[in-house]
Amino acid sequence: MDSQVTISGRELEQWYDWAKQEAISAHISPSEVEWFVLAMTSLDNLSLRLGLFKERSQIPIHCPLSELTQLWQRRVKQRVPLQYLVGVTPWRRFSLNVSSDVLIPRPETELIIDFVVEAAKNSSNPHLSSGHWVDLGTGSGAIALGLADSFPKATIHAVDTSIEALTIAQENAIKEGFSSQIHFYQGSWWTPLEHLKGQVSAMVSNPPYIPTALLSQLEPDVKEHEPILALDGGNDGLDAINYLINTSPDYLISGGIFLVEMMAGQGKKVAKLLQESSHYQDIGILPDLAGIGRFALAYRY
Repeated sequence: MDSQVTISGRELEQWYDWAKQEAISAHISPSEVEWFVLAMTSLDNLSLRLGLFKERSQIPIHCPLSELTQLWQRRVKQRVPLQYLVGVTPWRRFSLNVSSDVLIPRPETELIIDFVVEAAKNSSNPHLSSGHWVDLGTGSGAIALGLADSFPKATIHAVDTSIEALTIAQENAIKEGFSSQIHFYQGSWWTPLEHLKGQVSAMVSNPPYIPTALLSQLEPDVKEHEPILALDGGNDGLDAINYLINTSPDYLISGGIFLVEMMAGQGKKVAKLLQESSHYQDIGILPDLAGIGRFALAYRY
């Protein structure tokens, strides 16, 4: 943080009150203002919530107040997601760099790591946790980092078509201390990993799964700012998932894990596709934080 730029507690209080009013008028949660202030200043949660900062004469801040105002107006008027304005987002125990080149990692996707840890324990193959693990469509690298953190003996392979996304994912791997454990590849899905056929312990992915026709109905924050490539799942939203179901058996070892995130309401179709493939067993649809089926889990025969 640039220690040369400071703001008084009174100035910050006035700005904070103004920004909350702007948020309410724009139907944005005032809690976003709190998150923004915490990200852009040296304050902690308690000082901000209890107003303990108000009497302070100098509070270090990332940028001058005029810039802070401009950034907040981009959130309110252009609906730019806060995570892109700040450049980071919390995810599991990490603070991940993000930009408009990557999908913002959601709290729901954190569950994918918990599910895969449990799935590895339940697998008939005792060597899973030390093998090759794959994150296809890695984006910011969130899932790859979560896998590396949970399976320290595993080698993680992360793939994305976007070189810009991979640059951010690599920055995150370096920042969190996983650069030697995670290998990054540019390419489409399994294509760069031909050398791993028949050797992969698990394939984990948060692929695009929104039907093309529904993209226009998404919140402006998402449809106008997040990468469409990471959202558009084709006609029925299942293009990428169907492809992964069909191609993953060539790569997974016996007992290997297949785990993907999907949209609410797609569970039955995805389970049917997995069954029809005849390469998977113990197929299950797992719930998100709201109890809605959002993840498909299966094991390679």
